[in-house]
Amino acid sequence: MTDIRKEIQEIVEEIRAHVEFQRALGVKTVEIPSPEKRSARVAPLSTKKPAAPSAQTALTTATEIPDQHAESKQAEFKPVTVPASLEVLRQEIGDCRRCKLNKDRKTIVFGEGNPKADIVFVGEGPGFEEDQQGRPFVGAAGQLLTDIIVKGMKIKREDVYICNIVKCRPPGNRNPEPDEVEACIGFVRQQIAVIRPKVIVTLGNVSTQHLLNTKQGITKMRGIWQEYDGIPLMPTFHPSYLLRSPGEKKWVWEDIKQVMAKLGMETPKK
Repeated sequence: MTDIRKEIQEIVEEIRAHVEFQRALGVKTVEIPSPEKRSARVAPLSTKKPAAPSAQTALTTATEIPDQHAESKQAEFKPVTVPASLEVLRQEIGDCRRCKLNKDRKTIVFGEGNPKADIVFVGEGPGFEEDQQGRPFVGAAGQLLTDIIVKGMKIKREDVYICNIVKCRPPGNRNPEPDEVEACIGFVRQQIAVIRPKVIVTLGNVSTQHLLNTKQGITKMRGIWQEYDGIPLMPTFHPSYLLRSPGEKKWVWEDIKQVMAKLGMETPKK
């Protein structure tokens, strides 16, 4: 092996070792210098392996970088502009034409409930009945959610806040597509920022994955506390899924009991 090939191999091995070390610490991205900085002359890389961090350095790093294997995770949160009120936000949305869902919708389903609610329920999008009435969760799945709130939690529906990831009905009640979510999710983030609830409950895959920026399915995530912008978030099954699989209702009730306990509410025995 020529000297130049040996030198290149040593550099590659050093870079690989550095990347693996950063990955072990939980670092996901590496900053790439600007062209000006890349063009500057730099000292040659040392052929010595990097020294292991001291115990104190390792401890400090561990407290700064989230545990990738922890059950409860902090979602990557991008700060949003907080409107003065939900009414101001609704006016900002206007007669929305930001995505293709506007072509078939009848009504924009903004959300409803207490603007100072302790709990915000977030679904995926309006269905037929919601599109007709302009209200979230008023069809068969909505009646089941209402029963969970009123009969299970023993509170009024109007005491919570209910909204969806997208505000217009996807054709045929399909899942919203990525460009549709991208155009609309900022509004639900602003709704949450205005209300600032004590707990968020995401209903199903769509709301859970997009608010938490994860691809993990609801079956694995339900019942495990997550965190969104400092707010505890409980993922659970969507009521429409429970209509198809009524045997799964027991798991949703277990999740709701965790929510009630978090809020200091008395949990019914049955």
